[in-house]
Amino acid sequence: MIAYLIGTVAAVAEKKVVLDVNHVGFQLSVSDRDIRSMPQVGEEVKIYTYMSVREDAISLFGFLRKDELELYRMMINVSGIGPKGGLNILSVLSADDVRLAVLSDDAKAIAKAPGIGNKTAQKLILELKDKMKLEDVLDNIAREDDRQTDDTLEAVRSEAAQALSALGYSASDALRAVRKVKVTAEMTAEEVLKMALRVLL
Repeated sequence: MIAYLIGTVAAVAEKKVVLDVNHVGFQLSVSDRDIRSMPQVGEEVKIYTYMSVREDAISLFGFLRKDELELYRMMINVSGIGPKGGLNILSVLSADDVRLAVLSDDAKAIAKAPGIGNKTAQKLILELKDKMKLEDVLDNIAREDDRQTDDTLEAVRSEAAQALSALGYSASDALRAVRKVKVTAEMTAEEVLKMALRVLL
């Protein structure tokens, strides 16, 4: 099994990238999100891989982040998802967004992915919810955003997210909106709420 590839980007197309590894071209299927983050042609990149073996084809799926590969493996084990379905979900949602949607029972957010209906999204939530922890997701978000884990700031964010939920927004939409607001020590929850509403409107 190929765990990852390190090579030069040779070509980038819709949902596809060709990676030159020691003069051997590997074609990988990748999400739209990773396509947008892919280095320019000629630059080096490390791509984590999943190999799908069927009777009629062997396909490689690539991910720029290891945690996306780990989530992808969990998702494709759910009946009705499959390798392409898992990639479609990660094309519209980041790994952390998927986890937030699962933990907040937000089937609507997952069902935005092409080919994923509401019933399949609900099944994904049902099968994966017990395998995920909100604390782990929040830790990932904090590391990615490179923000200080100050208790006061976290309390303000949490209060703003709860207020958005009370206004009728899903928990995952509320958390995503609050994450996009650059919170400072001087800001109140009401100020964060107003800025997060601008993101959502």
